Amino acid sequence: MIGKKRDASSDTHAHQGMPSAKPKLNRRDLLQGRLWKLIRPQSTGQSFQPLVMRYPTSPTKDFASTSPPCPPPKSIAGIAIEPVGATRLDGTPQARTLPIFRPPGAVEETQFLAGCTRCNDCADACPHQAIVPASQRLGTAGGTPTINADTSACQMCQDFPCITACKVGVLSDCTSKVIGTAKITEHLCLAYHSMTCTVCSERCPSNDVIQVVDGKPLIDEETCTGCGVCRYVCPAPENAVLLMPLLTRPSRST
Repeated sequence: MIGKKRDASSDTHAHQGMPSAKPKLNRRDLLQGRLWKLIRPQSTGQSFQPLVMRYPTSPTKDFASTSPPCPPPKSIAGIAIEPVGATRLDGTPQARTLPIFRPPGAVEETQFLAGCTRCNDCADACPHQAIVPASQRLGTAGGTPTINADTSACQMCQDFPCITACKVGVLSDCTSKVIGTAKITEHLCLAYHSMTCTVCSERCPSNDVIQVVDGKPLIDEETCTGCGVCRYVCPAPENAVLLMPLLTRPSRST
């Protein structure tokens, strides 16, 4: 009888919408340091905003090249309006490109793939060994220069030796040096869980891109160059910096 009463009581609580047990970490989460799953993110007064890929509307103020000024790419409100090739009507499939982190000054991806000789001169000229050949798994992009911030981030050198070393011009002083955009993933960031951490703002090579407000880092996506230094130095158990490459680059003028 007692057992039946307990069962009935538990059924009654279940139908009445009793709160379920608190979420628990499984063994894999514990071993991989996913303790943030037990912490509810604090309200910061800001909503989560999706990362918007952009074409830079203004030159990067901290990384001005010492080369003679180049004519700006044709654009309206920051959107490139360079002429594109005619539509093919013969049924030949168009080549597809993948979003890849290119070195500073890279031209439009189709022109980049067509002009790059895979000579590795830009990689040899990089003083930080930040430029590496792309994996052959990427098909036509295999062997072309890329930047992997998890291994070695771009330091945005003032003189851009990688551009100087490129003899075929797929890295050009006439093209923006922005290579991507970074964003803080708040639920992974230590500073958003009442911990003191300002490493990303201290190591960022660009002034005023990462501001610390109430102990929490905020990235200005309009001035971020996407160099990846913040991701490279992030000490969070699961990296709190999301990097996205620049998807739209200006074409090389003919």
